[in-house]
Amino acid sequence: MQPMSQGDHIPVTERPFTTHMKTPLWKPSAQRAAGSNMARYMHEMARQMKKNFESYVELYEWSVTDVSGFWKSIWELSRIKHSVSYNSVLNGDSILNARWFEGARLNFAENLLHFRDDHPAIVSLKEQSQARRISYRQLYASVARCAAGLKELGVRPGDRVAAYIPNCPEAVVAMLAVTSLGAIWSSCSPDFGLHGVLDRFGQIAPKILITADGYRYNGKAYDCLERIGHLQEHLPTIEHVVVVPCLHEVTTGLPPKSLSWDKLLGNEATEINFAQLPFDHPVYIMYSSGTTGAPKCIVHGAGGTLLQHFKEHTLHTDLRREDVITYYTTCGWMMWNWLVSALQIGATIVLYDGSPSYPGPDTLWKIVEQEHITVFGTSARFLSSCRAAGREPSRCHDLSSLKTILSTGSPLSEKDFEWVYSRVKADVLLSSISGGTDIISCFMLGNPMLPVYAGEIQCRGLGMKVEAFDADGIPHRNEVGELVCLAPFPCRPVCFWNDPDNSRYLAAYFEQYPGVWRHGDYITITDTGGVIVHGRSDATLNPGGVRIGTAEIYAALEGLAQIRDSVVVGQRFNGDVRVILFVILAENVTLTEALQATIRETIRRHQTPRHVPAKIIAVADIPYTLNGKKVELAVTRVIHGEEVPNRQALANPDSLGLFVNLPELAEP
Repeated sequence: MQPMSQGDHIPVTERPFTTHMKTPLWKPSAQRAAGSNMARYMHEMARQMKKNFESYVELYEWSVTDVSGFWKSIWELSRIKHSVSYNSVLNGDSILNARWFEGARLNFAENLLHFRDDHPAIVSLKEQSQARRISYRQLYASVARCAAGLKELGVRPGDRVAAYIPNCPEAVVAMLAVTSLGAIWSSCSPDFGLHGVLDRFGQIAPKILITADGYRYNGKAYDCLERIGHLQEHLPTIEHVVVVPCLHEVTTGLPPKSLSWDKLLGNEATEINFAQLPFDHPVYIMYSSGTTGAPKCIVHGAGGTLLQHFKEHTLHTDLRREDVITYYTTCGWMMWNWLVSALQIGATIVLYDGSPSYPGPDTLWKIVEQEHITVFGTSARFLSSCRAAGREPSRCHDLSSLKTILSTGSPLSEKDFEWVYSRVKADVLLSSISGGTDIISCFMLGNPMLPVYAGEIQCRGLGMKVEAFDADGIPHRNEVGELVCLAPFPCRPVCFWNDPDNSRYLAAYFEQYPGVWRHGDYITITDTGGVIVHGRSDATLNPGGVRIGTAEIYAALEGLAQIRDSVVVGQRFNGDVRVILFVILAENVTLTEALQATIRETIRRHQTPRHVPAKIIAVADIPYTLNGKKVELAVTRVIHGEEVPNRQALANPDSLGLFVNLPELAEP
C-alpha cells in the first residue's frame, strides 16, 4: 500500500447501520448551539471561504481536505503569540514528512501566560487542606521567579527537567518556568513506584529533578523524601533537586544537592524572557504505559500542542474565559497537560490532588458544586463506579453550573451515558473523548452543536482525517475497523527520545499501513460521523479468525448487577483462540452454573455467538495501570506463561498472580 497524500480521495464502503434510529439522549438547545464557539467559527469560515457550511459534517470535510487552510485558521483564531511569523503553513504531503509553520519562532509558556490580571487562574484543592486561589497576575509573578531560579541553576534550551510531583500549583508554575526557558518538561505522579520512575526518567537524562516532600491520599500521608536519595543514585545526570513542601509547611533535612522551593523562588525577578524557538521545539516528553516493555518516550512540540489544545478547548469543548474547568488527573497522565493548556483561553483551572472517594464517595461532585465547575473531566471508570454504587449526584448536589462532562481513559458504556442523563443532569453535554498520550490530545471528541447518542463519541475532531480501516487498508462506515489518520496533523510526536533512526517511532504507528498513522484502537464510524470505540486493537480477540473488540463484551455485561468488574482475553487453544472472561463478583455472589448461563445468554443476546466466552472464571482483582486503564495484554501474557515486563507500570501488580496456572484454562 502506497503512502497517501492529504488530497487523495479514498472511497468509503458504506454498510447498513441502525445506530441513529435510536433517540438522542441530549440535544443542544437552538440558543446553545447557535451561540457556541463552534457555530461562530463555522459561520466565519463560511464567510472567508465563500462557502455555505450547513452542518458540522461539511465543516469537518473541509478541515481534512484543505489541511493547510484549516490549520492556518486555527493559528489566526488562537492569536498565537510569536516573535517571527511562518514562511509556510505546511510542507510535505504525508504525516511522516510534514513540516509545520516553518520559520515561526514562539514560546509555549508565553502563550499560556498572556493574561496578567486578577482573574482566577488556579484553584488548588487537596485532602485535609484549605483551597488555594491564584490569579493570573500571581501566576505570572511566580513563574518569573521560578524561571530566574532555574536559569541560575544552569537550565538552558533543550535540557530536561523531570518532576515527581503531586497535582499542585507548583507543578504548573515549574512547567511554565521550564518551558519559558526552552527546556523540556517531563513528569510522573508520586504514586509511581521507584522502578516506574526510573524506567521513564532514566531514559531522558534529566538535569534538574523537582519533587515533593510528600502527598496525601485517601486520608493517609506519604513521605517522599527518602526516595530522593534513590533517585539521585540512579539518575547521575541530576545536578540539583528542588523540593516542594506539599506535606509539611517547612521542609527540613534535605538530601545533598537539594534546595527548597522557596529558595528557588527567592530572587526578585518580575519579568520573563521567553526563549523564542522553532514551532516544533520539544516542550514535553510523555510516556507510554510501559505494560509491554520499556515505556516509549514520546516527544511533543510546542506549536502543535498549542494549536491542537486551543482547537479542542475552544471549539469542541466550547471553553471561554468565564469557565471553570477541572479534570481528575495526576501529573503522570496527559490529561494534566491538556487541562493546564486551558490557561491559554484564560479560564480558571481547578486542580485536585487526592482520592476521589475521600472523605466520602461524592468528593468530586462536591467540588463541582463548591467551585461552580462548568466543565468537569473524569474517567469512564469513575462514572461507571458511581453508577454501580447507585450514586445520584443530582439529588445531593447543586450542579446548576455544570454545562459539560468530559470522559476518557476507556470507552464509556451506554449504561453510563444513560446514568449521567438520569442521575447527574438532564441538560448537560456529555463528551466522551478519545485520543492518547501519543498525540497528547484527541482524535474524536465532543461538539456543542451535535446531539449525544448513548455509547457514541459525537464526532471526529476538526483537522483529524480519521477512518476505520479493514485489514486491506479499505475504509468502512458502520463497521469495526482500525483507527487510522490519513492527513498530516501538527500535534503528532516530534520523535521518540533516544530513537536516532526513527525505527521505534515507525514501528509504533506506521508498520501496518505505510504512510498512514495506525493508532491501535478499534472503532466504528457511524452514518452521521459519530464514533464508537471498541477497545485496543492489540488486545483484540480472534476466535475462528473473526475480530472481536473486548469493549463489546464489557458493554454486554453492563446490566448484570452480579458482576462488579471483568477482563476478557484470548487464550491460544488447540490451534485457535478462545474467549476467556474473568469476573469480579458483587458481594455475596458466587459463580454458579446458572449465573454462567445468564452471562453467556446476555452476551449472546447483545452481541453474537462468537462473543460468548468459552470459560468464565471468578477472580478477586484485575490489573489496571496507574491511569486507571484495564490491562488485558498483561493478563494474556500471564495465562500463556509469558513474562510481563514493567510490572511497576501497574497500580496493582500483585493481581497478576491470580491468573497464574489456573486449572480451568487447561480444560477443554
